[in-house]
Amino acid sequence: AMSANQSSMLILQETCTDASGSIVVYAPVDIPAMQLVMNGGDSTYVALLPSGFAILPDGPSIGSEHKTGGSLLTVAFQILVNSQPTAKLTVESVETVNNLISCTIKKIKTALQCATPEC
Repeated sequence: AMSANQSSMLILQETCTDASGSIVVYAPVDIPAMQLVMNGGDSTYVALLPSGFAILPDGPSIGSEHKTGGSLLTVAFQILVNSQPTAKLTVESVETVNNLISCTIKKIKTALQCATPEC
């Protein structure tokens, strides 16, 4: 049993890095639902909304150091804003998603120690 201040979510993550680039894909997963599946239960009841990003080389190599001229960052989110299929997006939900994307890009650039706008 979990106490009230413990989260009932895990982050399921897959990463891959090779010469063609790097990807990170992740999704929050409900712990009780995941335990049910791991014990042979039906996986169709586990809601997965994967998100992630890819970093790909962009531009020709510079010199003999095999460094590329830059990188291309692609960020993708799947977010359940409203469970009603006919619901309209609100200005607040659009602003929240815009802030999420901006914050995520800043955190990726910080993690990669990108201090310049070109990075």
